[in-house]
Amino acid sequence: MFEKLKNMIKGHEDTARSGVEKAGDMVDEKTGGKYASQVDTAQQRINEQLGTHQEPPAPQ
Repeated sequence: MFEKLKNMIKGHEDTARSGVEKAGDMVDEKTGGKYASQVDTAQQRINEQLGTHQEPPAPQ
C-alpha cells in the first residue's frame, strides 16, 4: 500500500511535503504544541520515507 502511495506522489513531492507540514501544524495547533517534538519527528520520518526529505523550517 505504501508503494502505491509513493507512486502516486511521484512528481508531486513539493505538494506532499506541504501536506505533511500542514498536517503537523494542525496537530500542533489542536494540542497546543504539547506533542511538537513527536510531530516534528513524524514529519521528518514521513518525508524521508517519501524521498522528499528536506530540513524542517526553523522554529519561530
